[in-house]
Amino acid sequence: MTAARPPKALEAYGVLAGADSVVELGDSVGRGLGAWRPKLVATDLDGTLLDSAGEVTPRTRAALEATWDAGIPVVGVTGRGPRLLDSVRVALDGRGIAVLAQGGFVVDLERSEVLRTVGLPRDQAAAVIARIEEVAGDLIVAVEDAAEQAEASAPLRVQHGFNWPYPEPAHLLPRHEVLPEGPVLKAFLRSSTIGQDELLALARGVVDPADAEVTHAGLGFIEVLPPGITKATGLAVALERYGVGFGDVLVFGDMPNDLPMLTAVAEAGGRAVAVANAHPAVRAATTEVTSGHDAEGVARYLEAMLRDV
Repeated sequence: MTAARPPKALEAYGVLAGADSVVELGDSVGRGLGAWRPKLVATDLDGTLLDSAGEVTPRTRAALEATWDAGIPVVGVTGRGPRLLDSVRVALDGRGIAVLAQGGFVVDLERSEVLRTVGLPRDQAAAVIARIEEVAGDLIVAVEDAAEQAEASAPLRVQHGFNWPYPEPAHLLPRHEVLPEGPVLKAFLRSSTIGQDELLALARGVVDPADAEVTHAGLGFIEVLPPGITKATGLAVALERYGVGFGDVLVFGDMPNDLPMLTAVAEAGGRAVAVANAHPAVRAATTEVTSGHDAEGVARYLEAMLRDV
């Protein structure tokens, strides 16, 4: 199947309740931060920075611009792959560094310079998928093709029946043709009988992190990534470029795929904030919460923080 060019705004899927919940911050942000102020802001996109229409609202855009104007760079950290780089570029107004593919593809938007791209060898991906199927039963598979830059924007390779949620170019294929000959940026696994949280738990029980990382972004399926690829390690590439440590970062997120960067920032003494519509695991791992993504929670928090900068 070959569809039209994907829209720059992709409608949100899998967002939990609380998207339009308003958390009144008052002066709690300033009190909570004390004398600490971020040297960099990192934020997830879908379900966090973007609204349910997949857009950056005018209020959020103004807050991002004010953050940059205050000398604080903003890094977008997303599960979207490089095939959707145009949509990420639009969301971030083409500024700074973007971390894509859960950390596997990092790009300087202003210089169009790829800073990181990592692939999972085909045989290794096949072995990991087989291991997960031993405990979860037959799965439906989609693949983001080889991480080599020349192929990074290739359409998804999707098994018949996967029901990919976004209107974008894809090759519909029988299962035995889904994995390409070369490495993959990541693989997506969907079960017709098991939910994403249970499937992720089963996968983590049988997949050695030395072989692959597994996570989910709240879209109804799990993702298999090269070992060591997380939003935390991807963000680390951007932080090195800016000369900033995790302890100087203010980070926002909503789903289990955000947990590595939220945890890395919090453990280093930075500030990790969940939106009101965050997954329970994210809410449990963070001590601060802002309004839901449809209530412009990131913008509200940035506004409150910038009042005291």
